[in-house]
Amino acid sequence: MKTLLADDHPLMREGIRQVLAQLEPALEIIDAHDYPSLFSRTLEHPDLDLALVDLNMPGFVGMQGITLFRNQFPDIPLVVLSASESPHDIRSALEAGALGYIPKAATTAVMLTALRQVLAGDIYVPPCLDDSQIGLYSIVPDDFKALQNRGLTTRQFEVARLLVQGFANKNIGSMLAMSEGTVKVHIAAIFRALNVSNRTEAVLEIQRLMQKQ
Repeated sequence: MKTLLADDHPLMREGIRQVLAQLEPALEIIDAHDYPSLFSRTLEHPDLDLALVDLNMPGFVGMQGITLFRNQFPDIPLVVLSASESPHDIRSALEAGALGYIPKAATTAVMLTALRQVLAGDIYVPPCLDDSQIGLYSIVPDDFKALQNRGLTTRQFEVARLLVQGFANKNIGSMLAMSEGTVKVHIAAIFRALNVSNRTEAVLEIQRLMQKQ
């Protein structure tokens, strides 16, 4: 397994290295210290299994670097590591295509759990994110039964809970590490399962089903 670790603080990289050593015995870690080196190292290692990237590094301002990375390397799962626990930053990173957001204040156990979750194909959202603050992922996995009864698969449920939040197909594809074409196939299946003909009707039907739980 090969992971790219990008952070502009050497001591932080060393600390994260020790955590990552517990993730996979044969883990190979590629270092980067700013956004330019992040992109150059990724080009040198296109077979990366994961990119763990500090949000604020020299080279780009705000979410520009994260957005550009996801656009240029859409097949590499990206997890943001940041000192910020701002709901705005978390949502912006996820909307930019990050598959997880880990606050630097997180414990080793939390970080390992988050990375394993992302590597398993899920999205990691930190506990500090309050749905009332951000309105993201208000449909939680416990609500799956109502949609499962309509014949939706687990993957289609994941698409449905992002669909109801208003994300475009491109964003859903980035967040779930699938192509836009695959997203369209899942959405078409959701429409058939819910007996609706468009996104608006689908969202209304999903919300209705959730309220019945």
